[in-house]
Amino acid sequence: MDIARLHHLAVTWMFVLVGGALTIVAYLLNRFAPKRRRRLRRVVFLYGMYVAVFALALALSELRAATWAGRMHLTAELLEAFTIVGLGGIFTFDLVLPALKVEIVSITSDIAIGLAYIVTSISVMHAAGVDPSSVVATSAVVSGILALSLQTTLGNILGGVALQLDGSIHVGDWIALENGRSGKVKEIRWRHTVVETRDWDTIIVPNASLLASNITILGKRDGMPLQHRMWVYFNVDFRYPPQTVINVINDALGAAPIARVAAEPKAHAICMDFAKDNRDSFAYYAVRYWLTDIAVDDPTSSIVRTRVYAALKRAGIPLARPASQIFFTSADESEEVRRLERHKEKRGVAIRALDLFNSLTPDELALVIDHVHYAPFAAGETITKQGAVAHWLYILASGSVEIRTRLASGEAKAVATLESPNFFGEAGMMTGEPRGADVIAVSDVECYRLEKSGFETIIRERPEIAAVMSVVLAKRRMELVDAREGLDADTRKARESVEQERILGRIQGFFGLS
Repeated sequence: MDIARLHHLAVTWMFVLVGGALTIVAYLLNRFAPKRRRRLRRVVFLYGMYVAVFALALALSELRAATWAGRMHLTAELLEAFTIVGLGGIFTFDLVLPALKVEIVSITSDIAIGLAYIVTSISVMHAAGVDPSSVVATSAVVSGILALSLQTTLGNILGGVALQLDGSIHVGDWIALENGRSGKVKEIRWRHTVVETRDWDTIIVPNASLLASNITILGKRDGMPLQHRMWVYFNVDFRYPPQTVINVINDALGAAPIARVAAEPKAHAICMDFAKDNRDSFAYYAVRYWLTDIAVDDPTSSIVRTRVYAALKRAGIPLARPASQIFFTSADESEEVRRLERHKEKRGVAIRALDLFNSLTPDELALVIDHVHYAPFAAGETITKQGAVAHWLYILASGSVEIRTRLASGEAKAVATLESPNFFGEAGMMTGEPRGADVIAVSDVECYRLEKSGFETIIRERPEIAAVMSVVLAKRRMELVDAREGLDADTRKARESVEQERILGRIQGFFGLS
């Protein structure tokens, strides 16, 4: 079979080869990149046109219409070339590069494919004996007419090209427009840029307008990770020194990490201002933090506010009220007395629910109730830190907490979850030992804090209480050890007895009973 015959067969059956390639690329695209199928429809259309024109060329050849058959053959070859270029573009830009983690914006791939169309068109026409220069001259005239009538559209197109060339804005950037709207750049197209806002809205910004405006790129600084500074404001009245308020908030913010809040720079509180024009009776404060996921701004600020609220509650610092608010108090202050009684009763319910205090008399329980302090925590806060020294225990009145121990590798391991009513941190108050684990609030919790000084009078007057409480504490300690190590019954009983003796000795030494 001669070369001419082979060439004739290749030309005749080329549509089959291209169709096979189209089928394979379509399968791969649907399998690995189903969201990128938009460009495939264009290639399928080109292939359909190619098959139809090729069939028409064959029909004209059979009818001996040589001139028109030649023109249709040239058109079919151009459509064939465009189909192959389209398939190559999909394979390269939608399959290979994404698999290699190389992101190319659509306008860049469009330019590359457009240039490939021009090169293949010239090659096909040159191979068919057509002078491409005459086509280019005619196209130049048509392009000039179109340029005059489509100046705005061309300006937007050139703006899109300029945005890609200078790299000032990229897909994925969060930007703030001059009108105050902000959103994430989803796509830079030929005529416009697509920006999606947090409100689930989509803004279409003409590229020419984008180039002519002052655009703020949020959270972007050279050589630094993506993070955007946020503000959370609150007010506290003048009875509380600013440094005290700032220290309380900073301690709460630094005690445990907050999701989507950067570790560096650290979140911190500052005093913004004092009374303005003598009309306010409070100082203005703010928490500054750096947001690592700009899409989740309000929910993260909400978590920060819960930390601020809980920290101020624990410190007994109320949020400020407007100076114009009027308060009425009955002359005998009976309402205040009833309020204090309600709080005292609530503390009593929490304390009486614990077996730790079963050995106390009613008078001793009343003394303990008078010495506990309200200490709420927000979900996610660290209540105690492993290794810290603090001479008080926590009474868990509502909510739940998780006990975590830090291993030698530094990894935190959850060993138990405590539900209310319960207690923890007893070793710090009874023996003075450092905290043996981290305690993290799983939900918003209400705690009461009992310090050593609030229990010292009782245990000095009745030293035998130490023996009773050492049994409870040893049992509690072994429950945690068993959860961590999985002890058998005999081992646990033996270790519990030894632990009880050790704890009793520590209690007696800590309170000076021996």
